Amino acid sequence: MSDQDNSGEDDFARANEKAANKKRAREKILATKTIEKGLLIVHTGKGKGKSTAAFGLVVRAMGNGMRVGVVQFVKGKWETGERTILEHFPDQIEIHAMGEGFSWDTQDRGRDIAAAEKAWAKCKEMIEASRGPDPAFNVILMDELNIVLRYENLPLDDIIETLTNKPEDLHIIVTGRNAKEELIDVADLVTEMTQIKHPFRSGVKAQKGIEF
Repeated sequence: MSDQDNSGEDDFARANEKAANKKRAREKILATKTIEKGLLIVHTGKGKGKSTAAFGLVVRAMGNGMRVGVVQFVKGKWETGERTILEHFPDQIEIHAMGEGFSWDTQDRGRDIAAAEKAWAKCKEMIEASRGPDPAFNVILMDELNIVLRYENLPLDDIIETLTNKPEDLHIIVTGRNAKEELIDVADLVTEMTQIKHPFRSGVKAQKGIEF
């Protein structure tokens, strides 16, 4: 066997040993992670994909036999692909599209506040229905809640208090750019979507199946 062949075998042996060491270290870390709880998850940032990722979690939860509640604070008037397909599973998901568009669409702050208050009341109703031994929901998505908080259409203190005191096993997902620092502070998982490049800047309009 040539020296070159021996060198290749040595490289593989070192790589395998390194992988084994990583696996042992990983298993040691995982052994310390024993807490089970419902998470407060926030998707924020200027980049695309906040609601998209949230609906990915919704589908994953449904695939695990969980029941999901969705309240949409802004997109109520829009026909979206995710809502169309998910409404075929009424035994697992309840969707309330309660928004009336962005503030520049309605041009009526009183109307915006009324819509936000109605949507938030539905969220609180879902949270309360998820308490006890037979919860109505295992996951609740509050889509674009951050948008109405940004425009101060809802009292932030009430949102923080309600989310902080949610049922222990309930997962809640909040989406929308410009998440409030107070919300970030109490969340368990926060992901910021960073925009690097977007076709809209090149004159491309919203595409079916991608944006809606």
